Amino acid sequence: MFNRFNTQGNMNNLYKSLLCLSAGVLISSASLFAGNEDRIGQSGANDLLINPFARSSGWAGANTSMAKGLEAQFLNVAGTAFTKKTEVMFAYTNWLSGTGININAFGITQAVGKEKTGTIGLSVMSMNFGDIDITTVDIPEGGIGKFSPNFTNIGLSYAKEFSNSIYGGITLRTITQSISDLRGAGVCFDAGVQYITGKKENIRFGISLRNVGPRMRFGGDGLSFRGTVPATGANITVQQRNDPFELPSLLNIGGAYIFKLAEKHELTAALNFTSNSFSRDQFNFGLEYSFNKMFMVRGGYTQEVVSSTTGALENAGITRSTALTGAAAGFTFETPLSKSSKSTVSIDYSYRATNPFSGVHTIGARINL
Repeated sequence: MFNRFNTQGNMNNLYKSLLCLSAGVLISSASLFAGNEDRIGQSGANDLLINPFARSSGWAGANTSMAKGLEAQFLNVAGTAFTKKTEVMFAYTNWLSGTGININAFGITQAVGKEKTGTIGLSVMSMNFGDIDITTVDIPEGGIGKFSPNFTNIGLSYAKEFSNSIYGGITLRTITQSISDLRGAGVCFDAGVQYITGKKENIRFGISLRNVGPRMRFGGDGLSFRGTVPATGANITVQQRNDPFELPSLLNIGGAYIFKLAEKHELTAALNFTSNSFSRDQFNFGLEYSFNKMFMVRGGYTQEVVSSTTGALENAGITRSTALTGAAAGFTFETPLSKSSKSTVSIDYSYRATNPFSGVHTIGARINL
């Protein structure tokens, strides 16, 4: 019996050591991802930066330290470990209203094995750009057909509750982007840790490293054209070379504090710092009020960090590096499926302000079984 308890204690110490080592690696990586506005526009697959779910996007992404369930895959994968049985989520986003771009996302997280064995998550996010007219140099007005771009990323994650206060996880994500005659594919990894402390478990910390992977490259018939050899007059197909591009890697470091206002009332304040490798760094602030864990209203703001010296954007009169102006808000209605059941169903909504265009609207549904 002594050996069994001793072995269990050694394993817990090993888990904690591995998590501390992982957190140390993530923190030390911050120097590799310092914001640099001179590199804005030099990365690709920027759909990886979009959060397609309403709860965390209503926070403006400030909840790195306390994101839970499937949507934590897009912020801090450690939060998927909070799924006790099964969670299913769907979301629809009207991206940059007026552009005709829509995003569909769905997925599932499932606890596996015995208690604290772990949680597996699967998510699919797809962007729909609608039909676009095909144009050429000779026919710039179109009328010769249409094409539809396809951007899809699929994430497979594993997360584990290592103790009552430490959670960790990792995600493998595949990326595909294509039109009728051109295609690119890639893969990247996410990793994250969440830590809970305080007498009432009301203090949260989180750190995550996202979109780390090899460079992507496009290929296909769209990069070729017909040419003529001057000396012989022979017709040949010429394949153009193209350069690979980096993925938009980033590092999130966040914290939150939960204020117990009354028996059924909570107010949560959250702060997050994002270090971007191909954009400005950001601070995210968020507040959420919760009544009886059935109704929640939240808001947030993202502030870009401007360098001490005036950069190219300021010289051009541009104050932000994205169309998102920083403000976000949202709400959630959650109710049990029955009086005797712990299973719940919820409706989530968020709005993110933009300039130009008419904002980003996201609505989703979540089922916890």
